[in-house]
Amino acid sequence: MKDAATRASLGSFDYVIVGAGSAGCVLANRLSADPTVSVALLEAGGRDNYLWIHVPVGYLYTQNNPETDWCLKTEAEPGLNGRVLNYPRGRVLGGCSAINGMIYMRGQARDYDRWRQLGNAGWAWEDVLPYFKRSQHQMRGADDHHGSGGEWIVDEMRLSWEILDAFRDAAAEVGIPKTTDFNRGDNEGCGYFQVNQRRGVRLSTAQAFLKPVKGRANLKVFTHAEAEGLLLENGRATGVALRHRGIPMRIEAKGEVILAAGAIGSPQLLQVSGIGPGAVLAGNGVAVARELPGVGENLQDHLQLRLAFKVSNTRTLNERAGSLLGRIGMAFEYALFRRGPLTMAPSQLGGFAKSDPALETANLEYHVQPLSLERFGEPLHSFPAFTASVCNLRPESRGHVRIRDADARTPPAIQPNYLSTEGDRRVAVEAIRLTRRIAGARALAKFTPEEFKPGPQLESDADLAKAAGDIGTTIFHPVGTCRMGSDGMAVVDERLRVHGIGRLRVVDASVMPTITSGNTNAPTMMIAEKASDMIVVDRRA
Repeated sequence: MKDAATRASLGSFDYVIVGAGSAGCVLANRLSADPTVSVALLEAGGRDNYLWIHVPVGYLYTQNNPETDWCLKTEAEPGLNGRVLNYPRGRVLGGCSAINGMIYMRGQARDYDRWRQLGNAGWAWEDVLPYFKRSQHQMRGADDHHGSGGEWIVDEMRLSWEILDAFRDAAAEVGIPKTTDFNRGDNEGCGYFQVNQRRGVRLSTAQAFLKPVKGRANLKVFTHAEAEGLLLENGRATGVALRHRGIPMRIEAKGEVILAAGAIGSPQLLQVSGIGPGAVLAGNGVAVARELPGVGENLQDHLQLRLAFKVSNTRTLNERAGSLLGRIGMAFEYALFRRGPLTMAPSQLGGFAKSDPALETANLEYHVQPLSLERFGEPLHSFPAFTASVCNLRPESRGHVRIRDADARTPPAIQPNYLSTEGDRRVAVEAIRLTRRIAGARALAKFTPEEFKPGPQLESDADLAKAAGDIGTTIFHPVGTCRMGSDGMAVVDERLRVHGIGRLRVVDASVMPTITSGNTNAPTMMIAEKASDMIVVDRRA
């Protein structure tokens, strides 16, 4: 940046990590384990001392809250019939792990084997499984697929619902088997999710990885430190220009700058620093430091279709949360026992299924909830109901993230391009039909489920494809915008080093070549675990 030399310095460190989220906190912990190196961790948001971060149901109050969320929005989406979506991204220590759904999900072995087949050596399932296990503390105990003794607790849900048990039975009737473990490489089946909680309290990466090492003399955490651009010299990264508590500053990196700002923040910071598609940069008044056309492209996300059904002869969260007595009871249950609805992840029951029996592995994921509402952030309905959200795990649609101007504080244009391919629209129609078959199964009959979203009157493929655009919304899994590879559209190599820029890496969900078949928090942490080893090895080389 032009004024970098005139800015006061926050100091010089071996590693400067931008972003204290799911990847950044893991990196800070692992890299600072060597007392001979110094590590600076920059977080644009504040400390995680807001009550609702730690109460699991508090995601209702942390998302779309500028104290904890960047409060981003997509562009108008043609595939969603012109709608604009809120696009939550964590802006607090812990990042998205402080505001997400707490679901522990690795994806499928084939996801990582595919990364290897795309030319990324060292990223196959057999390569990454040890990194999943290293940070894990599986409360059921260790085995060939699970670790014990790590920082990242994986525990059971602390409540259940009659209607969800019945949905699980109904899914089995239509060929989706029951399962108790989604994380052994093949996640097909239906069962309760495991969550990242400690005795009914949310576990974020800040709590798991930063808090235990806060006393390390070689680790410095800067909050309210918003990166404005990379400092580049002779084709390599030398530091970061930032605003620390509103004051323009700089920080130097003796070793590496590591971007861990996520699938939106990392490509934005690269672009405002002159690294990215030349036409995008020039059109926004940014001088090109390195032409990398793939920066900000290849955006992938999971679109969930929220089908909702009224039910009878059972209780759901709608009625319990709708009465003062019910809310008081939930508060006391949580305060006394750390149980009940206040421990709820946004979804409790999960399911993985095939939209077409000919497929090799499941391509749909269900998130089933004992509640319903018009849209996220609005009150629950007054009548008993459940919602069966279903998403296409392997969308063909590709979007982008592009700066609007040269100022890093200006939110970028986010265009996921949901349902932009015929294949994605076909899978959406098949997903709706499969959900209706589950709702019509014998196990749910006594609850007389009555579909009201999108509505049983919609039957043709054309009507259901349009309905998918009406009821579809993000499930908050953006990835791929700085993908790894060796072709002309790749941004980083298999060691996550930015092509053509020395001493600069990207370590977050943006490096995924293709999206994983499930929730993306655990894979992002795995990427950071593996990256920390590569960084240490490269330093010693």
